[in-house]
Amino acid sequence: VSWLFNPTRGEITSLDSGNIDDILNNADVALVNFYADWCRFSQMLHPIFEEASNVIKEEYPDKNQVVFARVDCDQHSDIAQRYRISKYPTLKLFRNGMMMKREYRGQRSVTAIADYIRQQKSNPIQEVQDLEEIHSLDRSRRNIVGYFEQKDSDNYRTFERVANILHDDCVFLSAFGAISKAERFSGDNVIYKPPGENAPDMVYLGSLTNFDLIYAWTQDKCVPLVREITFENGEELTEEGLPFLILFHMKDDLESLEKFQQEVARQLISEKGTINFLHADCDKFRHPLLHIQKTPADCPVIAIDSFRHMYVFPDFSDLSVPGKLKQFVLDLHSGKLHREFHHGPDPTDVAPGQPIQDLASSPPESSFQKLAPSEHRYTLLREKDEL
Repeated sequence: VSWLFNPTRGEITSLDSGNIDDILNNADVALVNFYADWCRFSQMLHPIFEEASNVIKEEYPDKNQVVFARVDCDQHSDIAQRYRISKYPTLKLFRNGMMMKREYRGQRSVTAIADYIRQQKSNPIQEVQDLEEIHSLDRSRRNIVGYFEQKDSDNYRTFERVANILHDDCVFLSAFGAISKAERFSGDNVIYKPPGENAPDMVYLGSLTNFDLIYAWTQDKCVPLVREITFENGEELTEEGLPFLILFHMKDDLESLEKFQQEVARQLISEKGTINFLHADCDKFRHPLLHIQKTPADCPVIAIDSFRHMYVFPDFSDLSVPGKLKQFVLDLHSGKLHREFHHGPDPTDVAPGQPIQDLASSPPESSFQKLAPSEHRYTLLREKDEL
């Protein structure tokens, strides 16, 4: 295979454990090709990726503006594991060293990749020329509005850096000088306008030059605690590498969704970052329900998909019992749910998740682990015997 790809051709930066952090941290935007030489799709992408790099570097000659890089995942399996690479080739976007959660999923062509990078380099913030534009915002979206005395300031540069990372999740707007003066009664100001015509605004009260603080605040506002999983984003959510806690509900059953959101916020906010909180349309996701021997008629149903097996919360009506949902998640992390599937309830305890099948048979398999791979990528199969 090696003769098909000459690693010295083109202007692609090869990353390894010694240089990856330095190169990515100093790049405004970096597109990294995680590949394996034995993979046919990787071989097909190499010349396309190199040509796209050459095109873009003519437009952005500064070496730190845009970096095209690659990682040989066979040679650097530690890096592949670090970024949870499960398919070859995978194109990941980085901004100032931070990996974006949405990888590149467009066409594998020079034009498409180059256009994607141009889009990433475009300004993610809409500049407001009249405050009336703020009053006519699309309130079905999540809006972050920054009011600044001047654009050439540390406050705005930090705001711009946050917007570059989160612009897929929120609409970012800014106003400067005299236009923004009425909203700067105590200095530069950032406001979150949540969805809903009557939803109250929320004001950021921290330092505007502290990136970590304003990023954490903005991410909390832009990324819902409970997200909807769809056919379009299912693979993307799976690749975040966290197990799923899912509410399956009928599309018009908003009451169950609201109860689930409230209890997740009340009981599980400390578990954010260890598990993804999701909701799914029962009709659309009949197949995952079949894995736990349920149908849309049984909804609402709460289940955990650990990417090995699926476990069911015993009774939706127990959702509001203090600590019940949290214990269900903690039992996943401790291995208790998995153990009880194979050996029955602990002798001195009551299982929070009832086995769906007899112990002699296999527990329900993960439903989301085997999402259909892209036609342009080779999926790694990592089936392991969990018994």
